[in-house]
Amino acid sequence: MKTKVFCMLVAFLAFTSCSQDELQTNPAEIQITQTDPLTAKQINEKINETIKTGKRFSWKESSDHFVWSGIFQGNKLASIGFGNSFDRSETPDSKEIENMILQTIEKYEGKKDRILLSSDEFLNQIDVVLEKQETVIALRKLKQIRYLEPADYRYFENENKFSGAAKSSSSSGCGYESLALNAADYTTVTPNAKAPWSFAKHNITNAWSYSTGAGVTIGLIDSGVSSNQSLLGSSFNNGNSSGRTISKNGVYVDSVWPWSTGFDGSDDKCGHGTSMASAMAAPRNNQGQPVGVAYNANLISYRAASNVVLDGYHEQNGVKTAFTNLGNTASVKIISMSMGHVFSVGKIEDGVKYAYSKGKLIFCAGGTSTSFTTFVGVIFPAWMPETQAVTGVKENTSNQKCDVCHSGEEIDFTYQMERASGSNIPVLSYYNGQTDYVGGSSVATASSAGIAALVWSKNPSWTRDQVLNRMRQSATYYPAKNADYGYGNINVLQAVQ
Repeated sequence: MKTKVFCMLVAFLAFTSCSQDELQTNPAEIQITQTDPLTAKQINEKINETIKTGKRFSWKESSDHFVWSGIFQGNKLASIGFGNSFDRSETPDSKEIENMILQTIEKYEGKKDRILLSSDEFLNQIDVVLEKQETVIALRKLKQIRYLEPADYRYFENENKFSGAAKSSSSSGCGYESLALNAADYTTVTPNAKAPWSFAKHNITNAWSYSTGAGVTIGLIDSGVSSNQSLLGSSFNNGNSSGRTISKNGVYVDSVWPWSTGFDGSDDKCGHGTSMASAMAAPRNNQGQPVGVAYNANLISYRAASNVVLDGYHEQNGVKTAFTNLGNTASVKIISMSMGHVFSVGKIEDGVKYAYSKGKLIFCAGGTSTSFTTFVGVIFPAWMPETQAVTGVKENTSNQKCDVCHSGEEIDFTYQMERASGSNIPVLSYYNGQTDYVGGSSVATASSAGIAALVWSKNPSWTRDQVLNRMRQSATYYPAKNADYGYGNINVLQAVQ
């Protein structure tokens, strides 16, 4: 017993000794060459300059002063990832490291209260309040820190401000429109559902003879699902869809103040999430409405953000939380997210890796241009190796991106979603009994997630990699990826046979 206690004491002293060595620097000894923070306009200009050269902007590769400026211009909030792993369960000393980081902040900030804003239960990640540049410099010297970046810097909001453009539905992906469908854009299938034109192009309707998605649960991270659309609510089992469930959750705080708490519910207040839910899993109904790819799959939706551009503290925090929650939901096999950012967000990256470590097959949108992101390639987190990046292409092609879609070497699959007529994919409207069209890499991603559900339903004992390999083998360019369009369009009938 004495030996055990002695060993624990030695280990503790070794840790605290190492920690204290790192804290020896006196705040007065840190040299500050630039005392004033950059303006938000200067920060955005630097970010855009980097991206326009074909490189990815990274806070990690930026100077101490630049990172501090971003923190300063973002409500003085910082996000810190620490430890050798993103996963707390794999880091026995995670609490000790967290406390050491907080002690460092206390030392350089000269205060003990109102420092820690949040500490993640599953990830080695915390959000803190920082004011001094010296604190940022000291923290970035700690070997236990994986990243330190602004937690509430609003790049998109600033771009809108500097360009003089008002925030619109076109730039946020939102819209409540209802449009009558052109008869050429669908075929009627029993019992009285409308199968979008793209289903024939990908051999989806023929694949239904083998699989309808039964027994598979898809997790949707988006703006929520409309409470006004009964086919994604009380009538989720209408027509030929039966024995499945839909669950709606909310992890988004609707406030401009980062320290606000309280989720605002699961209901979609944008329209985008409703469209994605429809594309992947709307019922094969008897009401003359559009049907989804996997019409017998279960659906768990998360309202994680207000719109598709993940700008600011609450949206990024919501997405992180949705990924970890879905990662911890054993029934979920597939996760689809048609939202993103033009540069990486550490806490979201951790959330994606966490969900991936739990065996989830993750699909993310490759990017759909807003008025000020036309120069951007594949967006984050679609570029991560843990995700399958999807983009939209024009009808009868696998290498002609839609007018607003992004392409690049990180793309894994494509989906035909833009007709020569200009029509996109028919979906359920935000409102009950009405229809709409949706386009971009968003619907391509949701549809691909539905395809994965068909494949996994047909082969319930398969692993994520087996499902993914079958999708690849059934696509246009297999076995070699196209430089900008991955494996191309999936022949779904081939994938489920």
